[in-house]
Amino acid sequence: MSRVALVTGGTRGIGEAISKALKAAGYKVAANYAGNDAAAAKFTEETGIPAYKWDVGDYDACAASIAKVEADLGPVEILVNNAGITRDGFFHKMTKDQWSAVIRTNLDSLFNMTRPVIEGMRARNFGRIIVISSINGQKGQAGQANYSAAKAGDIGFIKALAQEGASKGITANAICPGYIATEMVKAVPEEVLKTKILPLIPVGRLGEPEEIARGVVFLASDDAGFVTGSTLTINGAQYVQ
Repeated sequence: MSRVALVTGGTRGIGEAISKALKAAGYKVAANYAGNDAAAAKFTEETGIPAYKWDVGDYDACAASIAKVEADLGPVEILVNNAGITRDGFFHKMTKDQWSAVIRTNLDSLFNMTRPVIEGMRARNFGRIIVISSINGQKGQAGQANYSAAKAGDIGFIKALAQEGASKGITANAICPGYIATEMVKAVPEEVLKTKILPLIPVGRLGEPEEIARGVVFLASDDAGFVTGSTLTINGAQYVQ
């Protein structure tokens, strides 16, 4: 019987690539999304992957929706916490709403999504928790104190959870993408990409969503059972720790 994988923010961008790659690898996949109904419907039509709408910043919505996914597909054994937003601005001008929205979606969601599945994983002696963090959680980024704080928190979360889950066959790992060719990055003016962004990337190009997805497929696999508490950096050598 195929294992069930749940991907938050799983119908667009990096999340879409992850959902497709996990399905191609043989998993039964459920994709969460927050608001773009048209994009989610198109995604499901093209992939056959069911899409479920809820706010990952709302614990009760997460618990209820995960129960629905499990009723439809079976117990969630691979959880990919990918959903995230930005509300950029220099900190001395940042509003409480900008701060709270990013922390709620990008960091609180880790508790909201993982807590409802972790006991089942422990009972079954198997689980894969994968968090999509960011290069900016590793190095920081001006104008993104909220985002950088949340993405650094992602890394701390998996380091602690890895130690708690190790004896129960549960791994917890983070992936930190650099600049990836998503809709958001492609919307940056071409001149800015050429003069301000690409020169920072030694590989000389943007990453592709599928390159992040391949990392997720590995971390979700049985082959990665000894890989836990790790941060997989996929950024073209833009930032090396």
